[in-house]
Amino acid sequence: MPHSDATQAEGHDVTIFHNPGCSKSRGALGILEARGVDHGVVEYLVAPPSRQTLEMVVAKLAGPVAELVRTEDAAFVALGLDPADYRTPEAVVELLLEHPELMQRPVVVRGDRAVIARPGERVLELLG
Repeated sequence: MPHSDATQAEGHDVTIFHNPGCSKSRGALGILEARGVDHGVVEYLVAPPSRQTLEMVVAKLAGPVAELVRTEDAAFVALGLDPADYRTPEAVVELLLEHPELMQRPVVVRGDRAVIARPGERVLELLG
């Protein structure tokens, strides 16, 4: 699966890394739409983010980088991975390059900040 070289949402005020099958992701996207926020959508399971994009997200993330990994996901467990191995930016980026489905969602980026919008209302932290 090819990785995208950019966020695919350049030129927008806000970028959301979205999984349409996730209710939390749909909720955050709905908030952006309801508020009329100029946003770009990256369906990261269709077009996985590149190393450069993942490094940008990790650098901007508010909170521990380990939260970006879905350690409770059945795929994570099935792979026999240990959550303790994914606490550094480098380890998280490497994992998500290999397994983009393990990225927590939705991730919303605005300017120099990014949040994992769980619950969806966390997107408001970037809009205020």
